[in-house]
Amino acid sequence: QVQLVESGGGSVQAGGSLSLSCAASGSTYSLYYIYSMGWFRQSPGKEREIVAAVVPGGTASYADSVKGRFTISRDNDRNTLSLRMNSLKPEDTAIYYCAASSAVLSVRSPLSSGLYNYWGQGTQVTVSS
Repeated sequence: QVQLVESGGGSVQAGGSLSLSCAASGSTYSLYYIYSMGWFRQSPGKEREIVAAVVPGGTASYADSVKGRFTISRDNDRNTLSLRMNSLKPEDTAIYYCAASSAVLSVRSPLSSGLYNYWGQGTQVTVSS
């Protein structure tokens, strides 16, 4: 019942920055019961991996590979999600997916991909060297 649409993907040179946005839509009931939201990414030949997540209240968690470089933020804890990516590396090249979870457990384990039940279509991020 929740639709997620990512935007902001593109190409950037190593060391540059890029911002991604995710807009959530759907019934007010479904949107209200979104708990955690996060960003995941997938490169060709690799499994989808967590990038960052934020729980109600604004506490953010990050994968070690992006910690210190990426910043996740959430508007009013629901509906919109952003990811500011700084100091981008070629290894960051991937399709980035916005995700949302209606599972209460995601609040305690926001980096667990299995707890996310809503997914966007993805947006491509390409970092060239």
